[in-house]
Amino acid sequence: MEISVQNHNSTHVEVLTDTASAMLKTLLYFDVFKYPLTFNELLSYTQSIKLSEVEAQLEIALLQSKGWVEKSSDFYYLKGQHFVVARRLEGNKLAEKRMTLAKKMSEFIAQFPFVKSVCISGSLSKNYMDEDSDIDFFIITEPGRLWLCRGLLVLFKKIFLLNSRRHFCINYYVDSTNLEIPERNIFTATEITFLLPTYNNFLFDEFRKRNSWTTDFYPNINSPILFDKPVKIGFAKQFFERILKGAIGERLDSIFFKLTLRRWKNKFSHFSQEEFDLNLRSRKSVSKHHPRGYQKIVLDRFQEKVLDFERANNVKLH
Repeated sequence: MEISVQNHNSTHVEVLTDTASAMLKTLLYFDVFKYPLTFNELLSYTQSIKLSEVEAQLEIALLQSKGWVEKSSDFYYLKGQHFVVARRLEGNKLAEKRMTLAKKMSEFIAQFPFVKSVCISGSLSKNYMDEDSDIDFFIITEPGRLWLCRGLLVLFKKIFLLNSRRHFCINYYVDSTNLEIPERNIFTATEITFLLPTYNNFLFDEFRKRNSWTTDFYPNINSPILFDKPVKIGFAKQFFERILKGAIGERLDSIFFKLTLRRWKNKFSHFSQEEFDLNLRSRKSVSKHHPRGYQKIVLDRFQEKVLDFERANNVKLH
């Protein structure tokens, strides 16, 4: 399973095999979210290396024998983290309840002008919800109408939902000509891989193809569950798309874009340009609204967990 090497201080450090490293790093990543994994999930989610069921069974048994991984109620987790099992089970139950609402909201969002595809994202896409979790969506729009589409959805949320994000939180839009997500890391790969399409599987499939790099991080995962079902497009959507197809729509799209960008620049003036572009990317073909910098928080926490594990157990993951 591992090879012992000697550093310059004559301290033996175990350099783990690729398979052991990959499985441990997978458990460490999901431990950022306090989320234990079943054997089938661990097999599917193991990062960056192709893995057979037999290999996974042998490796997880060895990791357990080392005392690094424990198991309870069919869930694997890092030593001493047994409390995460009950937390996950409660979160799974709540996710099942909220999924029905999320599907209905997806059908509703699909009726807005220039919405081309809808996906459930965030924690619900991973079958987990806390009591205070939002229902998140990822939207693909018509080219040249992303900000108009976004503006209409935001106005609806502010007026009719009193700006509540609990059942209606859309923080990432791309248009159908800009499907490739630029950040290539485990966080982004996870978010893309776990998206649940609820409207327009054909366009979503194109999105997945344009982001096929995610398989470098998740080479074992199966195709996503497809919730997409035929959605009858209403008269209102067709009507507004016709009247906003020309110069009026282009003008309104530009107005929404400029107003939003100006507001965000003022509100988040403490961000550097790099931070702003990462968390609040604003182009005519993309709108990203992650002002809390969650991606960096998760990646930093993951790296800390890897380093802490290596120090605590005198091993080297790779």
